[in-house]
Amino acid sequence: MFVYLSPVIAFALGTLLTWVLVCYRGRWAILDHPNARSLHETPRPRSGGVAILLGLAAGGGSFLLGSPVAGTPLWPAFCVLLVAAVSLVDDIRSLPALVRLAVHGAAACAVVVAGNLAFYRLNFPFWELVLPSWLALVGSILYIVWMLNLYNFMDGIDGLAGGMAVLGFGTFAVLGWLADAPTFATLSLCIATSSAGFVLFNFPPARIFMGDIGAGTLGFIAALFTLWGARAGVFPFWVGVLVFSPFVVDATWTLVRRAVAGEKPWQAHRIHAYQRVVQAGWSHRRTTLHEYLLMTSCAASAILVSMGKSPALGAAVLMGWILIYGVLGAGVSRLVSAARSAA
Repeated sequence: MFVYLSPVIAFALGTLLTWVLVCYRGRWAILDHPNARSLHETPRPRSGGVAILLGLAAGGGSFLLGSPVAGTPLWPAFCVLLVAAVSLVDDIRSLPALVRLAVHGAAACAVVVAGNLAFYRLNFPFWELVLPSWLALVGSILYIVWMLNLYNFMDGIDGLAGGMAVLGFGTFAVLGWLADAPTFATLSLCIATSSAGFVLFNFPPARIFMGDIGAGTLGFIAALFTLWGARAGVFPFWVGVLVFSPFVVDATWTLVRRAVAGEKPWQAHRIHAYQRVVQAGWSHRRTTLHEYLLMTSCAASAILVSMGKSPALGAAVLMGWILIYGVLGAGVSRLVSAARSAA
């Protein structure tokens, strides 16, 4: 019974605990005070990630305990716990960037090596790239570390990171069912529903943020599930990246721009596309809703490719999204330029 109710359990507990954390203002409350990167003006709780992860633990745990899945390894849970622990400490008292990066790297290494999750084959439409073992291991580890941090970078506006979790992992659930991978699908759905409980209180105007414990850990899990899905044949690796591409493209392009400008990537800034749009005059709600539209379009494209199973369709979708992101980037730049001219 719990197997089928696990996503409901995740949603119920995620919602309840988020509400409790919204209301709590005691000694142990973790508040987010505005800084140079923030788009909010008053302190708000940033412990929502605790509710998301506990909801996931309850829902996912009930599924694994009640399902016929045998020999479920514990190493992913330990690695997720490690990332969550260092992220929580960072929420309470800021840790040096090198300390956080060392823990992230250790967790990524453990997941890739112990779980044999390295992507040795990159299957693009009409083209397959086979990587040497060392390059596959290094690439997989760097991918996890980057996904973990980019998700953190993108958690800077009401409803954005939570909505990406709902739509991203919800899409993974659909792809899992299409590929007859019930464990992958159900655990993905548990993440989506637990995150949905949080989004009820995080949608603009947000009453709570997820904090690093939410954003960093969700980024780690997103990378883990992308590698797991690719290795298990649920979807090609690039399709998994496409699902989370609204975050991947924005954060990666921003990093490249800052690197070219000689800026330090770990320093606070406000030049992500979603931040620039808000600075140009869009409200949090309007920006988030447009981001949801982009996320939904990526999700629909990924599902279409998985259902169609046509290399030609996959190539068209891949090239189409490269073009779309180019147009969107140019559009954001024009919007910002127009706002500056009008100021």
